[in-house]
Amino acid sequence: MEDFLSKEWLITNGIGGYASSSISCANTRTYHGMLVASFNPPVDRIVVVPKVEERIYVNGSYQDLATNRYQDGIYPNGFELMKDFKLQPCPTWIYANTDWQIEKSIVMVSGSNTTILRYKNTGLVEYNLELHPLFSYCNFHQCRKENPRTDFFSEIFENHIKTFPYYQSSPFYTSWSEGNFVVNDVWYKNVKLLKEEFRGLDDIIDYFRVGYISHILKPGEEMMLCFTTENFPLENTIEELYKNRLNQLTQVPSYKTKDRFFQDLLDSGGQFIVDRNSTEAKTILAGYHWFSDWGRDILISMRGLTICTGKKDISESILNTLLSYLDGGMLPNRFPDYKEDEVEYNSVDAALWTFVTLFDYFNKFEDLDFIASKMDCLQEILENYSKGTRFNIHQIEEGFIYVGEEGFQLTWMDAKVNGEVITPRIGCPVEITMLWYNALKIYQFFCDKLNIEMASQYTNSISKIEANFRTQFFNDKGFLYDVIIPNEKYDARFRPNQIYALSLPFTILNQDEKISVFDKLNEKLYTPYGLRTLNVEHKEFIGEYSGDQWSRDNAYHQGTVWPFLLSEYFRVYFDLNGISPETKRYVLGEFEALKKHFYEEEGLHCISEIFDGLNPSVGKGCINQAWSVAALLKLYIDFDLDKV
Repeated sequence: MEDFLSKEWLITNGIGGYASSSISCANTRTYHGMLVASFNPPVDRIVVVPKVEERIYVNGSYQDLATNRYQDGIYPNGFELMKDFKLQPCPTWIYANTDWQIEKSIVMVSGSNTTILRYKNTGLVEYNLELHPLFSYCNFHQCRKENPRTDFFSEIFENHIKTFPYYQSSPFYTSWSEGNFVVNDVWYKNVKLLKEEFRGLDDIIDYFRVGYISHILKPGEEMMLCFTTENFPLENTIEELYKNRLNQLTQVPSYKTKDRFFQDLLDSGGQFIVDRNSTEAKTILAGYHWFSDWGRDILISMRGLTICTGKKDISESILNTLLSYLDGGMLPNRFPDYKEDEVEYNSVDAALWTFVTLFDYFNKFEDLDFIASKMDCLQEILENYSKGTRFNIHQIEEGFIYVGEEGFQLTWMDAKVNGEVITPRIGCPVEITMLWYNALKIYQFFCDKLNIEMASQYTNSISKIEANFRTQFFNDKGFLYDVIIPNEKYDARFRPNQIYALSLPFTILNQDEKISVFDKLNEKLYTPYGLRTLNVEHKEFIGEYSGDQWSRDNAYHQGTVWPFLLSEYFRVYFDLNGISPETKRYVLGEFEALKKHFYEEEGLHCISEIFDGLNPSVGKGCINQAWSVAALLKLYIDFDLDKV
């Protein structure tokens, strides 16, 4: 039973909505559902239909295909009748007993909050199929409980029902291709959500049934069930929508490769690229199920998801949108959900990552005109970071960028609980210093390409950083301090942020220094699942990411393993060891742990956000994280790993 509950599937609709559950379709998260609709793409996500319970009536008895975990046990036990599950081209289940068989599959319509389930009698006898849709209509972070306001008033028609979850709410629609609707309303109470229990959150939820659809299904026949929040009736029939989506899913991929893992990573990566309503442009969700789009995550992720993969128009759309929000030289940490919302700018590195991402863009597409159109924005970033901007961000005498005010989380190590910043990192963080140096060097590179004279203050800044970085950051133990305030504070916590001093396009360290730092990173932080955020020997190391939100956030960057850092780690490995069939095979061998995770554990065809620091084998956090997938894609493409 554990496998049936721990393994999850996920399909998406390109606007932030999705369908997802365990492979038994017993929900284990508040985020699970057959239709999780995005009402303000890609946010405002509501679990409209958490699940469908199926029953087969054959030979005088009922057979339940559904599975639920309640407070007092598991009922029914439909997972015992599940004979097969496959994810491609769409999630498909086979249920069977000695005298019957049924195939169930599910798709989402691209660009629409619409889910379609297909049921086909693949056996030799006819049976009566009952489909019991369960409703919730709840914010996907929350657990709906039975209450008098949420009554799911429904208008019943010949082949669909129109349901209003509560008074004056917008309706959603349930329609079916065959069968009759039987009114039989009831609350399903005290469903237990095991993954929410693990996270220390509310783990008991109630679902509501208005009634069920009943139809006699003969061998070879099929019926379809559709849920939508769109205007009804839909432009096409349910059958046409299902067929069209299936055709899209089975098209020959544009990026041709014989490496199945690489191809499946490409497919997985495409799920993060979505439309944003407030900007009327493309964006990248940071992770499923619960993250929205974040400035830093977008810029890091798009290097592997859109630039490497040759999606020029999408890359330009994302960069144009991001830079339109430039203010005080800073980019948003999080996009506003509505145009009138206040923009959040608490990210020191998002603006600096813009330079690196544009450098990748130019190296891929060689479009100097697009770069030229962004030079004023890059100049604005350099100017504001030099003279000073929000959160006491400013350049100091040594050429470094000083970051921070009490109470604000500004780097990627941004956990904050009840107002307490877990890793404040006030001062000059090592990766910010190297991002700043790379911003200056990349700007200089673009100036040369465009025959623009670079201001002397920036060439002076480059010289200062080159003169001071080694003496201030490189310590006598052969690695880099994590955060410094020159001649005042030297934080010797051994963290992975120093990898950026080796991996970014422009570096200051010599070969021996690179080898020294890399060897220590390999010894203390490397795992096949990613890099630890703190070495095991440190007194602040937390080896397990578990417990309530405070416990989990406290462990988030205190040892927890992050897969996205593998892109930087193996880039340095190739730099130090050369690019050859042997080194490529070594890296592919190191991918095996994540490959097994991708195909067999937690989110299927997903790479988790994080792993435990001490025993990193079980995925934690989001089941599918954009920059985790992007990291492997970038390595595959940059180093032609699929051609070994």
